Amino acid sequence: MTRDRTAGFIGGIFGVVFIGVNAGSLPPVVGLPLRALAVAAFVGLAVVLRRDRAPLPTGTAPTVGFGRRYWWVVAVEAVVGVAGILAIRFLWHAPQVTVAWIALVVGLHFFGLAAVWRLTALRWLGAGMSACGAAGLALGAYGASPATIAAIAGVAPGALLLSSVWWGALNHAERRDAPH
Repeated sequence: MTRDRTAGFIGGIFGVVFIGVNAGSLPPVVGLPLRALAVAAFVGLAVVLRRDRAPLPTGTAPTVGFGRRYWWVVAVEAVVGVAGILAIRFLWHAPQVTVAWIALVVGLHFFGLAAVWRLTALRWLGAGMSACGAAGLALGAYGASPATIAAIAGVAPGALLLSSVWWGALNHAERRDAPH
């Protein structure tokens, strides 16, 4: 499996996790179908990613790498993420906004990945996820319900992740199938 497909699987898994964990805060009539839809979207994505084994024509897209710069972005994300989670739990005493902090940090890390991988499309994903996270933090500051925070800062970022990976997989297939 190529590194691009690996990155797609990672993004898809995190999308399903964001939705699966946070849909539990919603009424079952909404949460259960969202979870099922997320799993179905990931299964379909896995089929597309596993089936798409043909390489791209040379020079059509950058290859995703998991080198030192990637790991620096992930390390900064982890440190900032854990520090914020601890502050939220022990200083703010608002564990319901933890998901919002995670969405914000994950969103911001996509800006770093966009620079490392020279994939400007990741900026759109980063902006969307960061906005969801910031909105969730603001909602938490104003006393919104945990379900509202989970929907805005958990389910929505999960949908953005899955959609982004699907878009990338379909875009990759189109470029691969285009006449050269």
